[in-house]
Amino acid sequence: MDLYKQPYDESRPVICMDEKPYQLLGEVRSPIPMRECSSKRVDNEYKRNGVCSIFMFTEPLSGWRYVHARGRRTKIDWALEIKELLTVHYPNVPKICLVMDNLNTHTISSLYEAFPPDEARGLVKRLEIHYTPKHGSWLNIAETELSFLSRQCLDKRIDLLDVLNENMCAWANNRNVSQKSVDWQFTTDDARIKLKRLYPIYIQ
Repeated sequence: MDLYKQPYDESRPVICMDEKPYQLLGEVRSPIPMRECSSKRVDNEYKRNGVCSIFMFTEPLSGWRYVHARGRRTKIDWALEIKELLTVHYPNVPKICLVMDNLNTHTISSLYEAFPPDEARGLVKRLEIHYTPKHGSWLNIAETELSFLSRQCLDKRIDLLDVLNENMCAWANNRNVSQKSVDWQFTTDDARIKLKRLYPIYIQ
């Protein structure tokens, strides 16, 4: 919560990261297009085309987000996305404050499994990692972005990974252009009340 309250610092941006599985679904029968006085008709039957993993990165104070799907959810996939974040989107930033949950792939060791030691070390030195509490991943603002993505972009059947990424890229570009930032209201004081069972009991 204190991290979210800090003023914007372009040399040390706060980036929230989260991921979610997504089921690729194809049509068994072609939908009947919408016509005058008749809505579009889609058959209930569908074809399963496998599961992929959607990676979401967002910088709440600047209203920027980046989203990309990969065919698997492994340590290597996470590491490749982190490298993309650091070398493509923030190549000249000395340090990034990365907020994420405790998923087993979200570890420094993943970078060393994916890249040579010197390259991995270079990436690690530019990360300041802040893990959300166990069972408290909702404190990650990237979850809010994934919710918007699900309602605004993933509310239809998408059968191919490339098509999914095209749709999500268009969605992210539109939100970035319109500068949709997050107005986070939950504070440390709120947490001490709402999450009091998680705090140790002070005994004098």
